[in-house]
Amino acid sequence: MTYNLSPNPSSPTWEEDVRGKTKPELRRYVRLLKQQFTAEELTEQSHLIINKVQAHPQLRVANTIFLYTSMPDEVNTHGLIQQLYDDGKRILLPVVVSPTEMELRLFRGWEAMECSSFGIMEPTGNYFDDYESIEFALIPGMAFDAECNRLGRGRGYYDRFLPLISRAYKLAVCFSFQFFAHIPTETTDLKVDEVLTGEAF
Repeated sequence: MTYNLSPNPSSPTWEEDVRGKTKPELRRYVRLLKQQFTAEELTEQSHLIINKVQAHPQLRVANTIFLYTSMPDEVNTHGLIQQLYDDGKRILLPVVVSPTEMELRLFRGWEAMECSSFGIMEPTGNYFDDYESIEFALIPGMAFDAECNRLGRGRGYYDRFLPLISRAYKLAVCFSFQFFAHIPTETTDLKVDEVLTGEAF
C-alpha cells in the first residue's frame, strides 16, 4: 500500500522507471535531485509528511515505536520524537555501533543524546532487543516505489533490521523526488508496508 498527500501521484519522478539504473547510480541521481530543492522547500515537505504520520491510525494505537533520528537530508523527525515521548510512548532509536551494525536504545530525552562518530544524534539510554514488542516503525531511505520497495544508503543496516521487526507496521517516509514508479530491486530486498511522500513543488 502506498499513501500520498495528494489523491494522485504528485512526485516529479512518479513516471520514471529507474530499474535500469544500478543501486549506486540511483543513489547518486537522488542526491542530484535533492540539490534542486531549497532548505525551505524540504522543511515544508517535512512538516506535511510528519503531520500525516502523527495522524496515522497505526501510530495512534502503538505504544512501542521505532523512529530514526533524522540527518539533514532526511524527513525531519526531531519534533515527532519529542511529541511521542511526551505522550508517554516508548521510543526506540538506532545507534550505529560499526560500519555494518546498529542496535536500538531507549530515548530518554535530548539531554541523554550524544553525537556519534558518524555525525548522527544517538541515545545513551538502555540497550533494547525485544524486537517483537515493536508495534510501529518509521523507516528512512534513499528511494521508494509504488510497490513499497526501498533503497537504502548501501550499508545494509535496515536490510538486517527489518526482518527482526516482522510484527511492526513499517511506514516509510520520503521527499517527493525520492518516490518512483519502480526502483531496482533484488530478491532479498524487503518491502515496507506503506510509503508516505510529500507533495511536489
